[in-house]
Amino acid sequence: MNERVTLAQARRIALAAQGFSRPRPAPWTATTRDLTRVVRTVRLVQIDSVNVLTRSHYLPFFSRLGPYDPALLDRMRDVAPRRLIEYWAHEASLIEPQLWPLFRFRMDRANDGSWSVMQSVRLDHPEVVAAVLEAVTQRGPVTARQLESVMAHDHDRERSEWGWNWSIVKRALEHLFWAGEISSAGRTAQFERRYALPERVLPPAQRHHTEERAEEQDRESALRALVELAARAHGIASELCLRDYSRIGTAAARPAIDALVADGVLRPATVEGWSRPAYLHRDARRPRTVNARALLSPFDSLVWQRDRIEALFDFRYRLEIYTPAAKRVHGYYVLPFLLGDRLVGRVDLKADRAERVLRIQQVTWEPGRGGAGDRVELDTELDIMAEWLRLAAVGDSSSVGHPAGSEPSVFPKPCGSRAQ
Repeated sequence: MNERVTLAQARRIALAAQGFSRPRPAPWTATTRDLTRVVRTVRLVQIDSVNVLTRSHYLPFFSRLGPYDPALLDRMRDVAPRRLIEYWAHEASLIEPQLWPLFRFRMDRANDGSWSVMQSVRLDHPEVVAAVLEAVTQRGPVTARQLESVMAHDHDRERSEWGWNWSIVKRALEHLFWAGEISSAGRTAQFERRYALPERVLPPAQRHHTEERAEEQDRESALRALVELAARAHGIASELCLRDYSRIGTAAARPAIDALVADGVLRPATVEGWSRPAYLHRDARRPRTVNARALLSPFDSLVWQRDRIEALFDFRYRLEIYTPAAKRVHGYYVLPFLLGDRLVGRVDLKADRAERVLRIQQVTWEPGRGGAGDRVELDTELDIMAEWLRLAAVGDSSSVGHPAGSEPSVFPKPCGSRAQ
């Protein structure tokens, strides 16, 4: 029998599953244990290179813990024994090492399932791929830039397309990384990936597992584990949500969903207003209230699946980073604002590090929101964020909900009280 769930219940289940029903620790007291708890709640933390505010992987921890020392997260990724490693999970993501073998099915399809820019280097320059693997074996951990210098291939770089002007060496590294033949030992201060062999990165248990190619039964077990991981992180979800969390295809995901339903791990549900069937994880928490307050990274796992966010929160969210400035509606780096159990607004933010100001480029409230109480809550959260980013002031916008292409005035104000 399908369990009937109201939309308000579904929102609270989803927020609790993502860690937003827990109280934050006192400011600056979060430990590695707290960060690990966040990782084990969301399971995948997306990485992105845009640094207009801060690197995106730092923000999900701030959203759930408040001010913390980002160096703790860097050490979890960069220092052995590593608690976090990188792989293509949702997109480029931080994951716990024990999840790495679950993506062997993706590694095995590096020759035909990765981006064409990676596949072409294997086909067109197999000798470079072999030489790069040997160089990483001998020299790793090493960055692409360091390896390019050593191998003198940088003259092959094409500069015609921004974002895809990788050298042959960089493309070979990324192909090998996708294939699981090399891994990442962390990042430099310039956010460059440091490539190394898996045995230099992974704990012994994962090392042994990845030395053997997965058989079909292991593949099915891995897919089931990834779908269950997504279901636990969502609390309640449609098939699309369960597939999207780890980017699994329909044909691969449906048998895993069916098996989890048969075992009682997932329970069919009907959510008020949803057109798609839903699945409720048997361990999903069902809080009566959620009193969260958080600014969310555009790459936070709560807002990955846009259809889900619209169905849950009646909140239409689109990333406008690659939209021409004159056509943007809400801004460049727009953070949804979570208050209580609703997404109530959007804030386009920029860290002006030279002037030490957190600049509010634009604020747009949802219909019926943006009253005095909402503004106080947002101001408080902005003050906390500015302090966390080591900025001395918040730049207030002179107006709210600016039309596309307009440029709001920004006035610095000292950071206020650090209300929690």
